[in-house]
Amino acid sequence: MKRKHRKQERDLDYSHYRHPRWWPTWIGLAMMWLMSRLPIRWQWSVGRLLGNLAWRFIPKRRHITEVNIRRCFPELSEQEQQALVRKSFRANGIGMMEIGLGWFRDMADLKDITRVHGLEHLNRALEGGKGVLLVGGHYSTLEMGGSLATEVMDADVMQRDHNNPLMNAVMTRARAKRYGAVLDSKDLRGLLKRLKQNRAVWYATDQDYGRKGIVFAPFFGIPTGTITATSRIAERSGCAVMPFSHFRREDGPGYDIYFHPALEDFPSGDELADATRVNATIEQEIRRQPDQYLWMHRRFKTRPNRDDPDFYGKS
Repeated sequence: MKRKHRKQERDLDYSHYRHPRWWPTWIGLAMMWLMSRLPIRWQWSVGRLLGNLAWRFIPKRRHITEVNIRRCFPELSEQEQQALVRKSFRANGIGMMEIGLGWFRDMADLKDITRVHGLEHLNRALEGGKGVLLVGGHYSTLEMGGSLATEVMDADVMQRDHNNPLMNAVMTRARAKRYGAVLDSKDLRGLLKRLKQNRAVWYATDQDYGRKGIVFAPFFGIPTGTITATSRIAERSGCAVMPFSHFRREDGPGYDIYFHPALEDFPSGDELADATRVNATIEQEIRRQPDQYLWMHRRFKTRPNRDDPDFYGKS
């Protein structure tokens, strides 16, 4: 009889990571901390360089990005698609630099270059007393967007734990300083508890999690495996479901945070219709700054029929 796998508890005690096997991770973290001290313009420049290097030396991710952009933007010429691929790698390179910013810098230092739009929608939704599910996407500003938003809101976050326990400890402790609670991405009970306490909880839904608990809803016109948990959470908690996005400004170092009106009549009782609405809100936001999305992810890995051709092949 197979023993059921039990998720390992987070070990956030730094004293448990003194062994030499953790030294390379500590060195990497020290470099992240040092880089986070640099002026924003310098960090963006280094990030673009990292993105260019990743484009050249990580062909697998380049291939995935090319497939995604070709499928999602068929109206673009091949030359325009390739330009968007390169720009996306640069944007995600900057996003890598911003991880250190989000973990180690005081976000108050960046208040002057941050614009917040629609905060009144969040405040109005919280007046309902049943919590708010902030539905976002995996934009390249993932770490910075959430960190900056905590300067104007009191919220919790759901995260997928890092495979490296030390990196996970640093990430979780850094986020715990900004958010009220850092919930495991599978901790539905904890999420419902926080919503019952009328909390805002940041929740990203736009990745491929396999065939369990999904419907195939359109995303950029493509039937895409989309989790139905958003509808179930809203139904069980009565919470408001609010699109939330964040982008890097191209006219100079700066960020825009967007809180959009809560979705009306959600959930509708139709999981496919609900998933379609959620995907549409994320797609609409991606189109603001299409390069600032995580196109390196195999978003269309799971196809409606098991014998459907694989979009990504073996490259």
